[in-house]
Amino acid sequence: MANLRATMDKVTDPRRLDGVTEHKGDVFVWMICIIAIVSTVAVFHVWSRVKVVDLNLAVGELRRELKEQEQEQNRLKLEVASLKIPARIESLAKGELGLSLPTEQQVVQVR
Repeated sequence: MANLRATMDKVTDPRRLDGVTEHKGDVFVWMICIIAIVSTVAVFHVWSRVKVVDLNLAVGELRRELKEQEQEQNRLKLEVASLKIPARIESLAKGELGLSLPTEQQVVQVR
């Protein structure tokens, strides 16, 4: 009798098993959905971090290029200033081009 009671306690109602099986299926679907969502968020996070690193590298490169361009601009400003010196222009005009200052008769005043 005790043996029969032990086996009867282990037997479950078949109607209860159907509910457990359906419940396990629902939990499995929800777990798959949650894993898919978490995976999507993780991939997006990694992609965004990679994009930020790439953009930071690009910004650094552009800053370096800007600094080089500013140095080139300053160098060219100095060159222009040295080329505009009147004494240099006069010496080039007299030496290489054979020019001289105009005389009084060569100057015509326009009124």
